Amino acid sequence: MSQAIFNLDAVVRTDLGKGASRRLRHEDKVPAILYGAGKEPVALTLEHNEVIQAQEFEAFYSHVLTLNIGGEKVEALVKDMQRHAYKPKVTHIDFLRVDATHAVTVTVPLHFINEATSKGVKEQGGHAEHHLADVQVSCLAADLPEFIEVDLQNVELGHTVHLSELTLPKGVTLVELAKGADHDQAVVTIKAPKGGAAEETSEEAAE
Repeated sequence: MSQAIFNLDAVVRTDLGKGASRRLRHEDKVPAILYGAGKEPVALTLEHNEVIQAQEFEAFYSHVLTLNIGGEKVEALVKDMQRHAYKPKVTHIDFLRVDATHAVTVTVPLHFINEATSKGVKEQGGHAEHHLADVQVSCLAADLPEFIEVDLQNVELGHTVHLSELTLPKGVTLVELAKGADHDQAVVTIKAPKGGAAEETSEEAAE
């Protein structure tokens, strides 16, 4: 993946308001706002073509980006992105400045691996039911992962993988788990197919 997608040129804009933003969109530009790190918010303008190409990559939403603002390079995260209701257009972006000394909270995707070859699926005839597609993590920007892997290789039929069972990179914590043990959410379950052989076997064993 090219690092170019994580570098975006931006221009400070002084013409604010809904009318100004509407004019920018007609010129194939994206209005944006940069805030955080104890500094004043700055209104920006970006090229729509650059944004639309960059946002096609999953990592765009959880990676530290570099905004080139009039020769100054600012590291930031995408905190919110608004899109047109039916056109393939980005209409506004909120960027959060990154402070290298303070933890950030970011939503990162889960990548499920070895699902087809897992014990519960391949050997026991089950199927994976995903309960979560992403998780919120807290860490320093330098430790921010693009995704969290969920390895299903040894997961058996009937077992549910919870947040506490995930393997996290060094320095990364899960926001939900920090709230207490009762927030240990289910991530994925290997379930027997309805009316399938695996379910029938379980019923026979119970009898």
